[in-house]
Amino acid sequence: MCWPPLPLTASSPYRRALLEKLKIPFDYLAPDIDETPLAGETAAQMVQRLASAKAQALADRYPHHLIIGSDQCCVLAGQITGKPLTEANAIAQLTRASGKAVTFYTGLALLNSASGRLQTCMEPFVVHFRTLEDAEIAGYVRLEQPLQCAGSFQCEGLGIALFEALEGRDPNTLIGLPLLALADMLRREGVNPLRA
Repeated sequence: MCWPPLPLTASSPYRRALLEKLKIPFDYLAPDIDETPLAGETAAQMVQRLASAKAQALADRYPHHLIIGSDQCCVLAGQITGKPLTEANAIAQLTRASGKAVTFYTGLALLNSASGRLQTCMEPFVVHFRTLEDAEIAGYVRLEQPLQCAGSFQCEGLGIALFEALEGRDPNTLIGLPLLALADMLRREGVNPLRA
């Protein structure tokens, strides 16, 4: 079956750049959903729920499509850490992360809006930060301005210099879209970029 362009529920240019790797036509837009964590919900449960909700929010608009939903959060010392939005917050987040392991949880959903079939998964990825000097943290924030990035860094840029080690199945997960899992889900729906 020839599918129309896949809607990607993301405003992130980084997720869009990742999906371009699969060379499958896609559209992108960010659905307006409430992303407030539910009482008692773990970070892993939250990202999986939100990825599904984002995909399902577009089903009426895209009734015969494969819709990709994705959501990510960062957990440091047991607390969900959001986007810093200011330089002061970014410096504070990176100072707390210095010398520690930070876990990123990425939820992924693929909804076949024609059949109603919903595939979901959650991929963890652990970043081990070096012990950072205050000047390194301030310099990084000044140079890269990671104010819209959970965890206050961009691993696809200079942020890679902050780390001691990376641990996870798929490095794309850290940027926000686990391509290995997505490619597997797409194949189950008959979409294989290697058989174009």
